[in-house]
This record gives sequence, C-alpha cells and structure tokens, in this order.
Amino acid sequence: MVIESMSSDIEKLLIIVGFILIVIRSVLVLTKGSIPLGKLPGDIRIEGKNGNFYFPLTTCLILSGIFTFIGYLIKTFKN
Repeated sequence: MVIESMSSDIEKLLIIVGFILIVIRSVLVLTKGSIPLGKLPGDIRIEGKNGNFYFPLTTCLILSGIFTFIGYLIKTFKN
C-alpha cells in the first residue's frame, strides 16, 4: 500500500518537472536565446592578465526566486 502511494507521488512529480522543463525550453526557443541570463547588471566579472573570475550573482538570485516560486506552487497544488 505504501509503495503504491510513493510511486504515484513520484509519477506526479516527474510529470510536473517534465512540464516545467518543456515550458522553460519553449520560452528559450521563442525568445531565441535573447534572455540575458549570465550577463545581467550585478553579475560579478573580474578579468585579469592571468585569468578571469565570474560569479553570476544577480542571475543566481533571479533563478532562486523562480525555483522557490515553482516549489511553492508544487507544494500548494500537491495537497
């Protein structure tokens, strides 16, 4: 009984994740990569003669907010 319930939850989660990936890919195809993730103001880039350092701070914050919102939606609709 418990195993059947767990497999049903996993199936629902995989369907939701698949749907989210399809939506993300569709947005990227429709915008033709014009979303400047990784090149936003606030992303830290230091270029020197011996090497480069890059930390996408703003991009990380935006993606974190998006994934937090998606997690909230999944939690809300799961119950």
